Amino acid sequence: MAKRKSDNPEIVEVQEVQNVKTPSVPIWESNPQLVTYVLGGIALLVAGWLLYKKLIVAPKEKEAVAAMWQAELLFGRDSFQMALENPGGGFEGFASLADQYSGTKAGNACNYYAAICNLQMGNFDEAINYMNNYDGSGEVLPAIKYGVLGDCYSEKQDFAKAIDFYGKAADAAKIDLVAIYYLKKLGMLNEHEGNKDAAMKAYERIKRDFPNQQLNDWRDVEKYMYRANPEL
Repeated sequence: MAKRKSDNPEIVEVQEVQNVKTPSVPIWESNPQLVTYVLGGIALLVAGWLLYKKLIVAPKEKEAVAAMWQAELLFGRDSFQMALENPGGGFEGFASLADQYSGTKAGNACNYYAAICNLQMGNFDEAINYMNNYDGSGEVLPAIKYGVLGDCYSEKQDFAKAIDFYGKAADAAKIDLVAIYYLKKLGMLNEHEGNKDAAMKAYERIKRDFPNQQLNDWRDVEKYMYRANPEL
């Protein structure tokens, strides 16, 4: 069937343009103005973030450090419930400080303190929640985070998860003493669960990878190995 010609020349022109394939060109060549807007937007975001850190985060960080000292004092005295909930003197406990100063280093530390307080008080699920919100970094803290989670799950008698976290703690440890501590826990819990081969691997790793005559755990590791496998 023959197509009827349109009386409107503009329509014909649009149809013809639609049938023409345009060559592919980079966006910065085809639309340099758009690229300028994008780069400008990125610059504004970076500038905004720097201002946010300088004008909001930094003062908030100082405020948080000043606010948590009373709770830290009570934590050091093993007054865990008061440190967590109500240190007195108009100061707030770690539970509210962790939420109030979220996003700061001090607020992050409050998550750690709140986790330990809850662990000591027997509130294991709360301790797990706070520790999951804690961002540990450096040579010690990542291992400590995994280790505390292992302790929480061990107290809950979820030994499979506890074993998993003790293994992660040992792998994450950058300091021999910390690695040995969690390898020993890993071995002992595997013994408790009847996993003799896994326990032996943990003890053998202590003996092989961290030889240190000054450490009691290293000197006694053969006792652990014999206990796990008396046939040695």
